[in-house]
This record gives sequence, C-alpha cells and structure tokens, in this order.
Amino acid sequence: MQRIMLFLATNIAILAVLSITMRLLGIESLLDESGTNLNLNSLLVFAAVIGFTGSFISLAISKWTAKRLTGAQVIESPRNETERWLVETVRRQAQQAGIGMPEVAIYNAPDPNAFATGMKRNDALVAVSTGLMQTMTRDEVEAVLAHEVSHIANGDMVTMALIQGVVNTFVIFLSRVIGHLVDRLVFKTERGHGPAFWITSIIAELVLGILASVIVMWFSRQREYRADAGAARLVGPNKMIAALQRLAGTANQPLPDQLHAFGISGGRGGLSALLMTHPKTEDRINALRNFR
Repeated sequence: MQRIMLFLATNIAILAVLSITMRLLGIESLLDESGTNLNLNSLLVFAAVIGFTGSFISLAISKWTAKRLTGAQVIESPRNETERWLVETVRRQAQQAGIGMPEVAIYNAPDPNAFATGMKRNDALVAVSTGLMQTMTRDEVEAVLAHEVSHIANGDMVTMALIQGVVNTFVIFLSRVIGHLVDRLVFKTERGHGPAFWITSIIAELVLGILASVIVMWFSRQREYRADAGAARLVGPNKMIAALQRLAGTANQPLPDQLHAFGISGGRGGLSALLMTHPKTEDRINALRNFR
C-alpha cells in the first residue's frame, strides 16, 4: 500500500510550502478587491494554481521520493536467479498490459508489500519488499506484481494527481471564502484582512482538507478493485486471491505514512472506513470470486 500516502503526504507538504510562499510574497493580496470585497475569480485562479502545482510536483518527484523513503535499490543487472525472475516477470506483464518496462526495485523490509509509482505509464517504478519475496510463493508474488503493473496501466497515479488537484483547489478556495466571511461579518474588518482572516483560513483549510480526504480515499479504494481485476486478467483470479489471502494472514508492519496508500497491503486503515485507502481484504477477495 505504498502508492497513495507517499503522494498525499508529499502533496500536502508542497501545498503548504507554496501557500506560505505566496502569502509571504503578498500574492494573496490579489484576493482582496478594493479592500472590501473578495475577488472570487482571482481567488479561484489562485487556488487552482496552488492546488494543481502541489499535486503535480508531488507526482513528478514520486519515484525519487519513494526510493528515498524505502531505500529501494533498482535492479540494473540481476545478481541472482530470483532477481532475474523478478525482472522478467515484470517485463512480460508490462508487455501484456501495453506499457513501457518499469524500473524494478527491491527494498529491505520484513513485511510483505510492494508498490508502483511514477508520473508516466512508460516510465514507472515497481518495488517489492524482501519480506514479500521471502514469505510468498512465486505464484503469489506474480499476482502482486500484476496488481502493481495494472495500477500503472490504468494511469492511476495521474488520475490521483488530477483528483487531488481539484480537491486542493476547492479546499483553498472555500477556506479563503470562509476566512473572508468571518473577518467581515464577525470581526467587522472593513478594509484589507485582519488576523481573523488568516487564522480562520488556516483552520478551515485543515478541516476541509480532512473532509476532502474522504473523496480521495474513496477513489483509492475503487482503484484497488480495478487493479485486482487487472491482475486477474494478467495471471488469473486464483493467483490474486491466493496473494490476498496470504497478506490477510500476515501480521504486516505498516509502511511509512508517506507510502501507506501505495502498497498492495492495506495495513492501517485510518480513522474510519471512510479514510481507508484500501477496501477490506475479504471484500477484494469476494470481488475476485465474482470476476468474469
């Protein structure tokens, strides 16, 4: 489950830096038209620029970030039979899925997990943990790899960036509107913006960001069903079911929070079912049993 939390955490960090920078540079003054009314057109443009910029920067550096966070080592030249099998399996599946050959990497972790990330379908990264290779059969590993290759083939990373960009835009837009209304109606600021605007905007942005995560996590769960179905087409549903059953019976240590949603295993689900990045394993297995 490493793919999404990496993206979300990096996106949030970049969004915060961009927002603070724009504020320090005085660019947010464009949002205050004639000192009395909020310029909604300027605000929407501002929100979209900040929202999509943060989202796509995090996507652009996702491979680099993933390697740094996990210590994943790309297999440039296979050193043993296991690495050769791993590379050739991904190569075969990539050809079947109609995408370019991803980089294949292994990272040292005892928990069985894997993730895929990258900005382009033809220039992605698939990484597996040493724990995955040690605890799963080759049929099960093959299914996990097919799941990750399907994520790439489905363009999930780009779609996630677009959804996150839209969500960011509305969070920034609405938080400023709320801050403006509180500043004008409650604190009676007549010109410019007082401290209430900035404080309320920050609080509103945090609250709306949490609520918006429900939308992002819902999409994340739907992606997992589609990737499972893609894996079933590549290797057959029985292998994917066996891999999920193996994961369900393993006491997984969660991935770093930044990578949590990008892995094959659900791990921690978050505060509630609405914030889970992955569906329940039994639900995924039931969907595969009904796969046609």
